Amino acid sequence: MKFGIFYEHSVQRPWTETSEWRVYHQALEQICLADELGFDQVWEVEHHFLEEYSHSPAPEVFLSAAATMTENIHIGQGIALCLPQVNHPARVAERAAALDIISNGRLEFGTGRAATWTELGGFQVEPDDTKDMWDEVIRAIPHMWTNEVAGWDGKYFSMPERAVIPKPVQKPHPPMWVAVSSPETAIQAAERGMGLLGVSIGTPAQYEQRIADYRRVIRNADPVGKFVNNQVNGVGWMYCGESDEEALALGGAGAMAFMSAAAHLVGVGSIYPSPAYSSQASAIQLRDRPGDVINPLQQGTPIGNPDTVIAALRQWEEIGVDRMVFLINFDQVVPHDKILASLKRFAAEVMPAFEEPERPPLTRLPDFDAVEEVGLLAAAGGGGD
Repeated sequence: MKFGIFYEHSVQRPWTETSEWRVYHQALEQICLADELGFDQVWEVEHHFLEEYSHSPAPEVFLSAAATMTENIHIGQGIALCLPQVNHPARVAERAAALDIISNGRLEFGTGRAATWTELGGFQVEPDDTKDMWDEVIRAIPHMWTNEVAGWDGKYFSMPERAVIPKPVQKPHPPMWVAVSSPETAIQAAERGMGLLGVSIGTPAQYEQRIADYRRVIRNADPVGKFVNNQVNGVGWMYCGESDEEALALGGAGAMAFMSAAAHLVGVGSIYPSPAYSSQASAIQLRDRPGDVINPLQQGTPIGNPDTVIAALRQWEEIGVDRMVFLINFDQVVPHDKILASLKRFAAEVMPAFEEPERPPLTRLPDFDAVEEVGLLAAAGGGGD
């Protein structure tokens, strides 16, 4: 199992002239350290108008900076909002290709639609149409990446044939993912041959059936791109401390602050219940079933000392998660130096437990000349066993 970090760029009130600057630049410092330590990926969201919770409307800009400051970590656009009224699909394709070039082919391309009324209402998007919009756009983008000239004549957008440039470094194109917060979307990801990018905080038990269904369905996928991306990415809070007590005091406070902010976001379904959006009150899914409140410090949450973190992550490994990405702060709830220390401790004491065991060396091939000589001696009656 591989590991990454995940950013919302939360900025708590009261705001100052340097609040957003501090959040962006501290995140870049954390990503540079994560790259040096061997973390596999960094993901950055796209959100609009969500005060305090996420000041991240332009992930391509931020991730381009991260790409130029790192060498190995994968750059996860997680996600591009694939709604023509928010982002024209040709512009999404262009920006993602440019980011793949800047990162020397390290882009992981995540897609989705939005879960808040603040965002959809702000762009005057019809909620009932968002699932079909997303489906149309994710088919158009790889078409633009892989054809010299591409046009489109669909239900939700159209454009004459144009050279959509630049083209991605990765051939035929970067891996495609979809943000998954429900069992239904997991199935839709599998049907389309896309990676499952978990974005709802839950337990391994709550994810287990979702992942099993995804693995079963993706075997018969009809990919929207040129290949199937059969990968599962889980998400959770992480703080690796010297002791469980320290980790719960710091990492637990950050997790609770994040969930509290998420609970105040107005979900689309609370304003406009429809087949496209459930009637949950908040934009972040806090319940899987009636009465089942999701606690960010529940089973499977890697907050604790290294042994506790390893034990929590084993539960995700057992249900078939390929990668875990971690939320590591809600603005300044966890001090910056403590986050850096947590990342270092995780790399030194947790990552080795999940490294693939070294394969034994190949058995040395026999000396065929010697074998032949032994065979001749045996034939002459002079050989032993």
